[in-house]
Amino acid sequence: MSANGNGFKRADFDAIAESIRPGSRVLDLGCGDGVLLKYLKGARGVTGYGVEIDDASVLGCVRNGVDVIQSDLERGLSEFESRSFDYVILSQTLQAMMNSERIINDMLRVGREGIVTFPNFGYWKNRLQVLGGHMPVSDNLPYQWHDTPNVHLCTISDFEGFCASHNVRILERKVLTDGRTVSVLPNLLGSLAVYRFQRA
Repeated sequence: MSANGNGFKRADFDAIAESIRPGSRVLDLGCGDGVLLKYLKGARGVTGYGVEIDDASVLGCVRNGVDVIQSDLERGLSEFESRSFDYVILSQTLQAMMNSERIINDMLRVGREGIVTFPNFGYWKNRLQVLGGHMPVSDNLPYQWHDTPNVHLCTISDFEGFCASHNVRILERKVLTDGRTVSVLPNLLGSLAVYRFQRA
């Protein structure tokens, strides 16, 4: 596993890389310190940009050799031309967006395909914590209720229902738990979802 500066690589990195054609042009939204884009450059030979609002994370991108644009995703992607990227990625950021519908529409305008990853709120351990009267805390949902950036948690079934009702065609789905692929009862047994999609 390739790692970031802290020696840790998120489980979705390989799943994303496997979904991307070598040499593609990629836009990574909410890119943090740029470790995903750096990884994709090494693993798939991609080119492209990250978009990030946080000052410290933008500096991290520079240190990681990643081209970054400082911008607020909540304001949309109007600065990017339509179909200017092969893939637009939103990795573990969808649930933190105030307007999830708009960002997905923007992704599919700017890119030929979109890739999102998100923690599955329907995962059985999350359900168990809710049943016990508490908001879930886990590796994929590491925040307490009072300091979480997550505003729109969803399940695998929720996301697929959204796609069906918003003219979005799912091209590929990967569901993971502890880095391993889940193929049986994914909405119950999968902790992290990875989707590749395009406009239907």
